[in-house]
Amino acid sequence: MRGIRAAAWRLRSLLPGRADLAAVRRHPRRDLLAGLTVAIVALPLALGFGVSSGLGAEAGLATAVVAGALAAVFGGSNVQVSGPTGAMTVVLVPIAAAHGAAGVLAVGLIAGILLVGLAFARAGRYMRYIPASVVEGFSLGIACVIGLQQVPNALGVDEVDGEHVLTLTWHALQEFVRSPEWTSLAVALGVAAVMLIGARWRPGVPFSILAVIAATLVVEVARLDSVIPIGELPAGLPAPSLDFLDLSALPALLPSALAVAALAALESLLSASVADGMTVGQKHDPDRELFGQGLANIAAPLFGGVPATGAIARTAVNVRSGASSRLASFTHAAILAVIIYAAAPLVSAIPLAALAGVLLATAVRMVEVGSIKAMVRATRSDAVVLIVTAVATVVFDLVYAVLLGMLIAGALALRSIARQARLDQVDIAGDLPGATSDEEYALLAEHIVAYRIDGPLFFAAAHRFLLELPDVTNMSALILRMSRVTTIDASGALMLKDTIDKLEHRGITVYVSGIRHGHHRPLEALGVITRLRAEGRVFATTPEAIAAARNQLRSDGTLATPPQDLSTDSPRREPA
Repeated sequence: MRGIRAAAWRLRSLLPGRADLAAVRRHPRRDLLAGLTVAIVALPLALGFGVSSGLGAEAGLATAVVAGALAAVFGGSNVQVSGPTGAMTVVLVPIAAAHGAAGVLAVGLIAGILLVGLAFARAGRYMRYIPASVVEGFSLGIACVIGLQQVPNALGVDEVDGEHVLTLTWHALQEFVRSPEWTSLAVALGVAAVMLIGARWRPGVPFSILAVIAATLVVEVARLDSVIPIGELPAGLPAPSLDFLDLSALPALLPSALAVAALAALESLLSASVADGMTVGQKHDPDRELFGQGLANIAAPLFGGVPATGAIARTAVNVRSGASSRLASFTHAAILAVIIYAAAPLVSAIPLAALAGVLLATAVRMVEVGSIKAMVRATRSDAVVLIVTAVATVVFDLVYAVLLGMLIAGALALRSIARQARLDQVDIAGDLPGATSDEEYALLAEHIVAYRIDGPLFFAAAHRFLLELPDVTNMSALILRMSRVTTIDASGALMLKDTIDKLEHRGITVYVSGIRHGHHRPLEALGVITRLRAEGRVFATTPEAIAAARNQLRSDGTLATPPQDLSTDSPRREPA
């Protein structure tokens, strides 16, 4: 019963509440106008990404309507706009080539279920650990892949062989050289130029839809049959269906579904974070966002839609248009639904070359030159991670690129942390307990040496300096000061144990001081200090360790024993 109640409470926390309804009532007119603006911007993008995914323009529109509406209601951000995106298209193209349209729909459904599971597992908070250099790298790689994907349509090449984007681009260029089609190229470049120049001239004007309308009218008036239209669109959304779901194919589709779910989670949460930074007082709930995207991706395939994510560009337009609640993004989906029912024949006349131009301009605008320059100049490690991630995105695919980028970023971070670890010999004069004559201090310094370990004592750093300790010679006692050790793992503890054993094998007695709270457990679990503690050679402070070493030298006869009782020495309690 307790588990059921916990699950019910968790579900209630993921569902819309009164605060969402109150936000919708606050500025309805402004939200409706923002939704209209976003719909105008989203229409050509939805068509273009649907075509690029391999399932057709109708799939892009179905995704924008169904996924956009559900994510608006159940998502974790008040201003996030969801739908088909370029990043997702990059992942879907090889899936469509290998498994067909049914495979893409099944992958989307499975990914949606996985996203809902991630929401219940509260996995949203872990997405903040993705390095910024990886994000910039795959954004740059995505922009390159989106641009390359448009080359066949921009050149007027109908069918080309090959699954990988580089292969497709090369074959399209070869076909164009054999049979040039200048009209399609002119339409694509014209649309892209209008969008890019117009965005600089009048940022608030939706030049994408204006350019597409102008290109379509020019093609219709001139009756340029060589420019391929996007094809017939259905007059409305198809009825929900599970005909695409082949249970026997699920094991083969699961890896692709995991990749799609990971990308949907990553891109949606990044987009929501960007939206938070563009607004005042808005803060998204990452787990609710995963839940909303999960529901959206479960429903979209039932209507023939492709997997969806939060769309950074459309979300930015939504925020800049004055949106403050979910009403704006829901309105955007509703307007696109009206277009499907009322204007499908007109939308079907849009040339593929015009949509290629829209996506070419979108790819160019995705490249934040200033941000990339800043990241490259920040550190050499960030530059390496960014470049490797971008290149891997183009050469392999997005998921492998992100994993590779994170592995390299993690390795470089470990190297940087390991370099911060130091082993320094320190003077014992300031830690000598009680009054000591110059002669005794000089004699102590000949037989007692103290080393301080600074930084992490873990697998990537311990071997670098602990191996130096066994080279200590002509000493009777060695004190390891560990108060500045920041962390210890099993590898570091074992290396420390091996170092102590080698020193004692050479007749040097080792004392340990200043072990921090929390570090005792790994040291005791691996037997590093168990024997030392039993022999009374583990101390809280360095003065206590020096007093013990001095008593050892006196008992060995190395130092002369003073007349007073040595047990009365009262070492100072100072930090190690």
